[in-house]
Amino acid sequence: MYNAALADAVAYAKGGVDGLIVENHGDVPFSKPDDIGPETSAFMSVTADRIARETGLPIGINVLANAALPALAIAAASGAAFVRVNQWANAYVANEGLIEGAAAVALRYRAKLRADGIHVFADAHVKHGAHAIVSDRSLEELVRDVEFFDADAIIATGQRTGDAASTDYLRQIRNATTLPLLVGSGCTERNIAEILSVVDGVIVASSLKVGGVWWNPVDEAKVRSFMQAAR
Repeated sequence: MYNAALADAVAYAKGGVDGLIVENHGDVPFSKPDDIGPETSAFMSVTADRIARETGLPIGINVLANAALPALAIAAASGAAFVRVNQWANAYVANEGLIEGAAAVALRYRAKLRADGIHVFADAHVKHGAHAIVSDRSLEELVRDVEFFDADAIIATGQRTGDAASTDYLRQIRNATTLPLLVGSGCTERNIAEILSVVDGVIVASSLKVGGVWWNPVDEAKVRSFMQAAR
């Protein structure tokens, strides 16, 4: 596991990325936060530390599904700069079941760790789920909730891993927040210029893997070509 993670991280770094996210995306099907064992935090802490030492790049942590407290613990232990939390405010029905917003508990836990320097990147209208619970509220209001609950950056995505969000959808979110906005799915060399005309940055994985499949190894040549297009 460590060797595979390090190999991917080095390929990304050699390809010219600005930072990395360490994520347990191989743990499908994902558990709800209360069902995630301590072994996940232990393995990810060691992995993140090794990657940070090897690459020298800023590191973020995402523990699926929506496990904000383990993510913060891993970030504090490994010196990571931020965590990604997919459901920060409100609630939705995900593949894993009912997922509630993590902000209140997570912010208090971050303070308990004395880790206020760890930033929170939070998804708005998160993928892989249905938002029927909050369907009477507009997308703009849901985005404002994430900002109101003290996220440091907003992430917009398509419907699932690898799906691109429409430019109109991104503009809706852009117009609803003053926070930095990133796109978290569906970014490719072909659409990166259009996406970056609206948002401040992107999180990309699938299109940079061998065959464009997220569970395959990183293709360093694809990373380099993508970063040239992005720059």
